[in-house]
Parts: sequence; structure tokens; C-alpha cells
Amino acid sequence: MKNYKLAIVGATGLVGRKALEILEGLDLPISEYAFFCSKKSAGTKILFKGKEYIARELKDDSFDEGFDYAIFSAGGDTSKHFSPIAASKGCVVVDNSSAFRMDPDVPLVVPEVNIEDAYQNKGIIANPNCSTIQAVVPLKPLDDKYKIKRVVYSTYQAVSGAGQKGLADLENTAKGLAPEKFAHPIYNNCLPHIDVFLDNGYTKEEMKMINETRKILHKPDLRVTATTVRVPVVNSHSESINIEFENSFDLDEVKNLLKNYPGIILYDDVQNDVYPLATVATGHDEVYVGRIRRDESVENGLNIWVVADNIRKGAASNAIQIVEALISHRN
Repeated sequence: MKNYKLAIVGATGLVGRKALEILEGLDLPISEYAFFCSKKSAGTKILFKGKEYIARELKDDSFDEGFDYAIFSAGGDTSKHFSPIAASKGCVVVDNSSAFRMDPDVPLVVPEVNIEDAYQNKGIIANPNCSTIQAVVPLKPLDDKYKIKRVVYSTYQAVSGAGQKGLADLENTAKGLAPEKFAHPIYNNCLPHIDVFLDNGYTKEEMKMINETRKILHKPDLRVTATTVRVPVVNSHSESINIEFENSFDLDEVKNLLKNYPGIILYDDVQNDVYPLATVATGHDEVYVGRIRRDESVENGLNIWVVADNIRKGAASNAIQIVEALISHRN
């Protein structure tokens, strides 16, 4: 079996460090690792798999070393500049930013949903938005079985989704200090405002969910709407998903379908107060699904409650799973 070379870009950031933590526990056929960061963080020491590495500043010639794969978690501008350079050197980039997600030539991939798309890459694969990733995992088997007609998203997103500054805002505004990341104090508040507002009244985050869902499920005309909300929770996003199907369904069949689908943990026993929680999902790569019930206001309507670790499955783990699949496919 060939041993591969993997670069982590943004290795000193929140998602980058989580990727290293996850990779520590995996035995992948990777013989060489390299960690890149901004000029500001260059020189940071990283202990990984019993060896000390030095995080290096990312430069135009960084990929001359001949990497097979790279995971980018360093923001859109960095990705736009360096991903094409890496790809031109034969490196397959899995990018965590929004830079390429809606590019028709770039596959947008959640392994449990559309891993086949990743095998058609032209050097760059996009990792979807964290809130989209966990949503489409249960939507996929439901769409395959009952054909989804419409989706309504309402999200409750943790501050870690806004990076270190989001975490700092929760801590600081709890002390009465002014927010620096969010428009208002996140402590004791729910902010219906993630990313910037657009001309249509939606936020950029909401439109990401709408457009990414359509692309991943290969349903460009799917009716989707979303309201995304930042809540004073440290980690793991929660989502209420209302689904209307073309076809009728049996509730027990829905539960069995979700229970047996890869990457899902059915967590649904309301008689014993069992339903997905942020504290339950944190630290796991699976998507937790519960509160499964019929929407009695429409024909063929369903409500589900979906929770996942937004730094793991919503970012780092999903990217690593893509790399794992690519290696397995190549081997």
C-alpha cells in the first residue's frame, strides 16, 4: 500500500487543531505530514503522533514538496489563492471555506451522501457549511425513499461555529463586556443573524444552506427555506428540520431507515426524555437524530431534530472522511 503525503493548512486554528486531534487516533497510510499557517502563527510548535513539528508560513512554493492531499481550514481568501496552486502540483485539496462550494466544477461532498462526486474532482473538493453537512445526512435516505418536496430549516448554532472569536464573545459578554465578533451580546441571547444580510432579507448563512442542500442532493429546484440562529452554546449545532414528501410514509419505517443509515445515531425515546442534545453530540462524528414525528398540518409532513458536533462532523471530520475515501478509492 502506498504511503501518502498530507498537508494541513490552517493547522493552528480551531478546525485545524481539531483535525490533528482526529488524525492522531487514525491509522491512515500517510507517511508524511506538514502543517501550514499564517505568517503570524509561523513557528508554532505542534506535537503530533509523538513527533514535534513546526507550523510553517504558507507560501506559493509550499506545495512544491509534492503532497498528495491537503485539508484547508484557513478562510476563503487563502483558499482562493492557494488551492489552485496546490491542485496544479497534483495535490487534491479538501477545502473547508465557502470559496468553491457553489463552483459547478467543484464537487461539494458529504461522504455518507454523495462520495461518488468526490471521485470526479479536478483537484479541489469543497467541504460544505457545518449546518448543511449535518442536515443532509438524514435527508438523503429520506429523499431516496419518499422524495422530498420541501424543506424548512431552523437552526440553533453554537458559538464555536464562529471560531475563537465567537467563543471569546460568549465568555466576555457573560462578564458584561462588549461583543467583538457578534452584533449583540451572545450571552443570554439568541441572535437570528449569522454572516451578513443579503438584499433578499436572508443571511448569507441561510442561503448557503439552501443552495448547498440543492447541490449535494442533486436537486437544483428543491424548495428550501432557512432561518439560522446563533445561540449561547459552546459547541454542536442543533436543527429543527421540517420536511414535506411527495409520497406517504410510515413513521416506524422512517425511524428504521434513519437508524440503519451510515453516520446517524437514532436518539429518539421521548418517554424517557431521550433526544439529541449538544452535550451528547460533542466529541462525536455521528449525526444524532430524534424528536421524529409527523407534521399534521400538511400531507406527508415530517419533523426531525438533528444535532452534531460542528467542529468535528461539521468541518474537520467530514474533510478527513473525504480524504480517507479518496485514499481507499485510489488503492
